[in-house]
Amino acid sequence: MREYWSSLASLLGVLAFCQSLLQVIFPPELRFASLKFFNRIFNVFSSYCYFDITEIDGVNTNELYNAVQLYLSSSVSISGSRLSLTRALNSSAITFGLSNNDCIYDSFNGVAVLWEHVVSPRQTQTFSWRPLPEEKRGFTLRIKKKDKSLILDSYLGFIMEKANDIRRKNQERLLYTNSRGGSLDSRGHPWESVPFKHPSTFDTLAIDPEKKKEIMEDLKDFANGQSFYQKTGRAWKRGYLLYGPPGTGKSSMIAAMANYLGYDIYDLELTEVHNNSELRKLLMKTSSKSIIVIEDIDCSINLTNRKKRNGSGPRNNYYDPEMRCGSGSAASVGGEDGNNSITLSGLLNFTDGLWSCCGSERIFVFTTNHIEKLDPALLRSGRMDMHIYMSYCSFPALLILLKNYLEYEEADLEDEILKEFKEVIDKSEMTPADISEVLIKNKRDKDKAVRELLGTLKLKAERKLKNGGLMREKNSDDMEEEEQEKRALGSPKEGSDIEDSNCKEGEDDEEKIK
Repeated sequence: MREYWSSLASLLGVLAFCQSLLQVIFPPELRFASLKFFNRIFNVFSSYCYFDITEIDGVNTNELYNAVQLYLSSSVSISGSRLSLTRALNSSAITFGLSNNDCIYDSFNGVAVLWEHVVSPRQTQTFSWRPLPEEKRGFTLRIKKKDKSLILDSYLGFIMEKANDIRRKNQERLLYTNSRGGSLDSRGHPWESVPFKHPSTFDTLAIDPEKKKEIMEDLKDFANGQSFYQKTGRAWKRGYLLYGPPGTGKSSMIAAMANYLGYDIYDLELTEVHNNSELRKLLMKTSSKSIIVIEDIDCSINLTNRKKRNGSGPRNNYYDPEMRCGSGSAASVGGEDGNNSITLSGLLNFTDGLWSCCGSERIFVFTTNHIEKLDPALLRSGRMDMHIYMSYCSFPALLILLKNYLEYEEADLEDEILKEFKEVIDKSEMTPADISEVLIKNKRDKDKAVRELLGTLKLKAERKLKNGGLMREKNSDDMEEEEQEKRALGSPKEGSDIEDSNCKEGEDDEEKIK
């Protein structure tokens, strides 16, 4: 036994001597240079090149790493043998990705690439202001040398754009509103948000299918038109005006637009904006890929047609106080002191001026029940590019409502009933909201719902035919009462003042203030 340990010690001594001799003959610098030389020879004869994308670049997170991880997780034809499932915070979808040290093939414009997810333990923990993870993660991209220019110029940019789209679709959308009195939240933002859960889509929206298709194509062209807007020198924005009687689905249209594009919504309450400067600051704090909404613009503040306000007097021009500053005939907004105001000029600059270009890919939507009350300056192209009339329920829209609430297709109804619906739907002038109420009330008995709806439509049509213009005047009075209620609810302390200003359009501004 003693001889065994003696021979083992002698062998270890010989190995240590050989190691020392190798270090003297081949120092670390020489070994490193030799390894580098052989790698270069290998790379010369190899047809591939490799790129490493680490998770952490110094002390900062590498955005390209996160983009690649998100992009690969969306691949349908994933070829990895072992996958990891994840669900991010505020995400509505479960995504999968590559496990440690697994590979996946991808193709771009006919070029095949190989991604490998490399994970290794971090050997030494150097001093850092932020603790580093115990594992070192990264992606290694293997491509052919002849495809190097294509991959670096186009493929990586494509991955970043695709990852942004995936992130926006999976992320929970938000509905914003400006804080009361212009106050700021804890992060210094003037907008407050809640999760946007409105279920309205273009599939369930009760409007004419041809008009629906036109709107969807216009929205799609806008969302994909970045290069077009840059080439033509126009700001990447678009304006929509939704007008028509109450209950025709203007708010549902806005929700359907947001769900179709995956945009957030900023619901701007003009009565809470003190002046033009605050209006610009609100615009600057909005994000791209968003819809900025001003509902019932003819009810929120006094921005009605200048011709009607001035009566038979001369037409206002640029030198009028309303177009120049916040005094005189400026649009009066809520405020106990009466000094807070925004102007028509400020609102126009908000939608089509220089400040409207401080962001990109934004949509402005105005809604009103009376388009004739709006100033023509608000209706011009570039401010409101597309005017959408939300009409009373038509026969195609009625079929959509029957499908939504009763799960009835057109083939499920008798020909005689369909014929009667076609005859009375246009004459009755019922809104989709009114028809929906009839269907919801009888949703448990589908046959009864159809019969009662048909009877209601016939009754409405007969009354309109008998009363003629009286019914139209009554509907106009009902809409005016609804607008007055909105004014009172939106600004309870000054609702009567705003109402009086709309009723006395021919009075001077001094008399309005008094």
